[in-house]
Parts: sequence; C-alpha cells; structure tokens
Amino acid sequence: MTEPADTEPADLTCSVDELRTLFLFEKLTEDQLDWLCREGRVVLVEPGMVYTEGEPATCFYVLLSGEVVLLRRVGSDDIETVRTTAPGVYGGAFSAYLGDRLPQIYNNSMRVPVPSRFYVLDADKFAHLMTSWFPMATHLLEGLMFGTKSAQEAIGQRERLLALGSLTAGLAHELNNPAAAAVRATATLRTRVASMRGKLGMIAAKKFEPEVLAGLISLQEEAAERVAKAVTLTPMEASDAEDAVADWLDGQGIAGSWDLAPVFVQGGLDTAWLDLVADRVPEGALDGAVRWLGYTIESELLMNEIGDSTNRISALVGAAKQYSQLDRSPFQVVEVTELLDSTLMMLGAKIGPDITVVKNYDRTLPKIPCYPGELNQVWTNLIDNAVSAMGGAGTLTVSTSLDRDFLVVEIGDTGPGIPADIQSRIFEPFFTTKPVGEGTGLGLDISWRIIVNSHHGDLKVESVPGDTRFRVRLPLTAPAREAGDSTVSGADQTNEEGQGA
Repeated sequence: MTEPADTEPADLTCSVDELRTLFLFEKLTEDQLDWLCREGRVVLVEPGMVYTEGEPATCFYVLLSGEVVLLRRVGSDDIETVRTTAPGVYGGAFSAYLGDRLPQIYNNSMRVPVPSRFYVLDADKFAHLMTSWFPMATHLLEGLMFGTKSAQEAIGQRERLLALGSLTAGLAHELNNPAAAAVRATATLRTRVASMRGKLGMIAAKKFEPEVLAGLISLQEEAAERVAKAVTLTPMEASDAEDAVADWLDGQGIAGSWDLAPVFVQGGLDTAWLDLVADRVPEGALDGAVRWLGYTIESELLMNEIGDSTNRISALVGAAKQYSQLDRSPFQVVEVTELLDSTLMMLGAKIGPDITVVKNYDRTLPKIPCYPGELNQVWTNLIDNAVSAMGGAGTLTVSTSLDRDFLVVEIGDTGPGIPADIQSRIFEPFFTTKPVGEGTGLGLDISWRIIVNSHHGDLKVESVPGDTRFRVRLPLTAPAREAGDSTVSGADQTNEEGQGA
C-alpha cells in the first residue's frame, strides 16, 4: 500500500464540508462527521497501487478527487473492472464489520493512475462505525449476506441433486438398452446352439467320409471368419443380396429361404460362397449342411451382439467413473476432451436423437491441471442449457482450441439465442429465463465461480438467433486451491466488493 509522507500539506486536512458532499456521508449528523474527521485522515496517493488483492484489509478508502481503477486477479492477469473519477467511490476493508466471520483481506486491487486524494479510515474504526451508528442496517446486511449465501448453498445442492437424478435416469436408460439386447441375444443363442447340435447329429448320421467332415468343419470356420469381416450394407444393397441368396436356396430346394437369406447376407456370405458349399457337400446332405452353417453364422452374429452390448455397458460405466471422478483425486492433470466426452455420454439420453452433436477437438492440446469433477459440472450445466434452448432439436457443437496460454472450450447451440438486454445478467445468482419450477438460476452462477474463482479462467457468452456460444478459457497452468477452499459453497463473494459506483 502506498501512502504519503507524514508531513501533510494544508489541502490534506479533513473537511466536514467536503465529506458532507459525498453520497456516502450526506445523511450523517454533524457529530458523526466530526468523528470521521477526528478518527480518519485525508491522504494523497501518488500513481501506483493503493492496495493489492489478497493482502490483509487494513483500511477503508473513499475517493475525494483524482481517479481510481479497481482490478480483479484472473490467473496471472489483473482484469480491470471499474475506472472512475466520481468522488465518493469507496473500496478496501468494506466487510470489516463482519469481523472474523469472513477472511479480512482485500477482495480486489485498487490503483490510481494520477495523484489522488482519499479519505482513509482504519478497518477497526470502520467496523466500530458500522456497528455503533447503524446497528439495524448492519444486522440487515449480515442477514442478507449470510442468508443469500445459505440460500445459494441450499439451492446449489438441490440443483446438483436434480442434475444427479437426471444423469442417473439417463444412465439407467442407456444401460438398459445394451443389457436388454444382451439378454435377448443370449436367449436366442441358446436356441440356435441347441439347433446346431441337432443338425450336427443329423450330419454325423449320414456317415460322411472323414475328408467330407473336415471340409464341413473348414466351411464352418470360414463362415465364422467372414462374419467377423462382414461390412455393413445399405438397405438397398442388403435387399438385393438377400433376393439373390433366397433364389439360390430355392433353386437348391432348401425350404425357408426367406428366413435363411438375411442371416447369410448379414454374415457377409453370398451365392458364390454357397456354390463352394454345394461342391463340398455330398448329394442329399446340402439342406442340413446349409442350415447347420446358418446356425453357425447366426451364433457368431449373436455373440458379436452380446460383445457389443457388454462393451457398451463397460464404456458407460467407465464414462460414469470419469464423469463423477469418484476414484480420482480432486485435483489432477487431465485431458479436457475426455471430460467432455464422458459428459456427452452421460447426457446422451437427454440430448436425444434429434440433436446432432458435432465435436471439433484440437487433439494436439496439452493436459491441464484442474478439478475434473467441477469442470464436469460446468460442462453439464452448459450442455443441458444448450439442449433446453434448442427444444430437443438442432446442432450442439463442442470445440476445443488454444488461445495463447489458455485452453478454450466452446459449447454452441442453434437455439433462438439469448436476448442482448439480458446477456449481462445470465451469470447472476437466481437469474433464469426458464419457466417457474424449471430452473433455479444458479447453474451459470455456479459455472462462473468454478471457472473464474477455482480455475482462474473466464466464462463468456456470445449469442445471436441460431448461434449461441459459451466460451470457457482455462489456463494451461494453475495452482491448486488451499485446503478447505470450496468454490461452490465457500465464503467467496462473486460480486465486486466495495466498488460503490
């Protein structure tokens, strides 16, 4: 803190008449104004820092003349929040009257670009002034401050629980689909294996020569290999191929061609391969051999379906672990794209089939130190808002890029946009454009505090009809918070304290 020398020139004497002109003191009595001049002082501060964010808050400052600039620290940068020459603007130990219930540190920085005169009152005297002169106002302020914070905590917790409920329902839905598919495939597989055993018995009863049986086993293995390499056909291609296979089966006198043809085609087998089967199978055994091979192909397809379903379940469980970070330390170095992907997977049911998700990831971006669980909460809030804004249909774009020493995440939607007259308010606590009962107004406030207070980044929005983008900037290097610090429920204050403008 910069203060002048002890020798005070004549113009630095405290004047009751001057204090009375300031909006902060205009309703005070003569005795109170006299007390201010007795207990406080007028100082001249040369260009430079008056006080710095994070230092012990020792003084309350009121601008008499000159110019002040208020700043907040974001990462390694000081961001200017206020610049004014208006007399009466105040800053400093604004919350001294709360005593040890709040950390008594400067919550912003003050700089003067030109020589400026201030009325200065020590923090303990400012606290005495507030509690002695305005006891009722002090109680009201305390109640408002702590009551609002408690409400924010309670509703923030409620919002997290609602989000958890929504994610749990979505995860249950996503898990149910592959689980049900695996159950159906297992039941069908059991039937097909039983049928295949029966056909194998019938083939064995024909008393084939060893080389013929070896040829059938070779065909079975070849069929299984073809299933593994089968390509997905378009509906038109599949229909044409099924017609060709069905005609071949009919030509060989094999009944049920409409049932067998789709299986062979899905397994990647065509009429040319069936000709090889006919050449290797003795006369009179072709029907049984074809059906046996059909069961083999269908069994392979069912096992593939079971494998795909269980892999999907495993991926969902992995995404849930990644999203919740339950098995991770709170602070770690991670790839942001992994967090985004896990959030998108967790919200898959809510995003729905009518929203196209476009990922524009810069895969060369480095990992960053962060609180992954908190960032996932931010991604959930922003994606959920985007989906709601689009009414369940549109394009959701998730992008990552590099901006100097910051990693940038953009989440965009093609909804109707945010009206220009409220864009400056959307990060305020309890402000929401959703109908009553559908939003708490804390999602973006919590997101802003997680990004700015916890990660020393910034969160901004750009919006026009059809193109809304929330832009998150995260520093590539950032210090961990002190133990016990809580972004969502801590004693931090989101608004600039003591600006007075």
